[in-house]
Amino acid sequence: MRIAVIGAGIVGVTTAYELAADGHEVAVFERGGSVAAEGSFANGGVIAPGACMAWPNGGALGGGLGRLFGQAGTAHLGGPLLTRLAWSLNAWRHARSDTASLRARSLLALATHSQDQLQGLRRNLGLDYEHTQGHLLLLRSAKDLAALKPALELLDQLGVAHQLLDPARCLRAEPGLNPETALHAGVLLGQGEVGNCRQLALLLRQEAQRLGARFRFHTQVMRIDAGPQPQLLHSYAAPEPGSPALREAAAGAGGPDTQAMPSEPALERFDAIVVCAAAASAGLLAPLGVKLPLAAVHGVSLTAPLRQIEAHPDFGPRAGVLDSRFRVTISRIGQRVRVSGGAALGKAEQIGPRTDEMLHRVLHDWFPGATQGGTVQRWVGARSAVADGLPLLGSSGLPGLWLNCGHGNQGWALACGSARVLADQLSGRQAAVEASALQALSPGRLR
Repeated sequence: MRIAVIGAGIVGVTTAYELAADGHEVAVFERGGSVAAEGSFANGGVIAPGACMAWPNGGALGGGLGRLFGQAGTAHLGGPLLTRLAWSLNAWRHARSDTASLRARSLLALATHSQDQLQGLRRNLGLDYEHTQGHLLLLRSAKDLAALKPALELLDQLGVAHQLLDPARCLRAEPGLNPETALHAGVLLGQGEVGNCRQLALLLRQEAQRLGARFRFHTQVMRIDAGPQPQLLHSYAAPEPGSPALREAAAGAGGPDTQAMPSEPALERFDAIVVCAAAASAGLLAPLGVKLPLAAVHGVSLTAPLRQIEAHPDFGPRAGVLDSRFRVTISRIGQRVRVSGGAALGKAEQIGPRTDEMLHRVLHDWFPGATQGGTVQRWVGARSAVADGLPLLGSSGLPGLWLNCGHGNQGWALACGSARVLADQLSGRQAAVEASALQALSPGRLR
């Protein structure tokens, strides 16, 4: 089939790769100048199936009002106020509904499948995306552990391997932890891992191109039409000379476009269109009568070079740690340390100095002196999320149009599995995820 993929974040790139690997003719349309240039650019990097749905106020099913208002300086509500408040209340209600357990099981099934797919790609294609193994949740007090008890019970019910560690064992797992910071306990997810999301997107883009996929950058999709042979109208806008996108392409990080672009709007017909455009997906589907309840939740990360001292090899984290109280992730990305957190619903501008100060403070608490002075890369990115905490994966309900979006802050953890499921569905094969989970993830649940 001839298939269009809209969006070249980590979800769009993995989708393009899986479809090309199945032998389809794939064209990817991306408004930016490279893959993973927006919401996938500098995320926390953690992949841990158990963490997707278990941590209080931090997992996809535990957010709601607690994540948006629970910590001073970390969360804000952007306008329109009534729209944002309604979404937040809906998230709070879903997190406490009778279907929460079913949704947790469905999300875990997809996350586990996704990790299996990622590990298979790493082995079979020899991909190096600065991968390290391990994910440790840090609990500062007995109160923090008590708040985590329902999540630990859920992990037990779902059969997710984890270990409750005392402070001494936490220090053995992460020797760089500051022993002077109060630490009551930790939870180790042994199957957790950390990796560079954007690096994988760049590598998989190359693999997809090798299989025949074409990437069309600086191309805005203006309209899509459903039907047995759906169509999309797109327009190409050449980047300005000397722009960051052109400098990146010249340096080889993004690479050139794989097909010459028309300067005027063009209408193309396909056998199927897959929408992986994050929050922009709602605008593309709205004219067709499909209302996607997606909200953009912005977070921030700070990345700096890791201090290298031969006598102290564990200045920073070995893999990934999560501060339960402040909901801040500290990750080892190659020879860099990345600290990420915050949640602003609707407006990126509300992620400001207070959030940065909180990130610096948490990093200093656990790994003082871990970073070198000098350049710190600050990134703010939006994660499109559905209030029930699950992505939209499968048929849109309109002929020829498919959805793979709404992954929230778990896009990196769910991308490979979502892409494989979508490719299987398009090819009419049974996906390697149980049917009840696929039904829970289907866009049809919104109807």
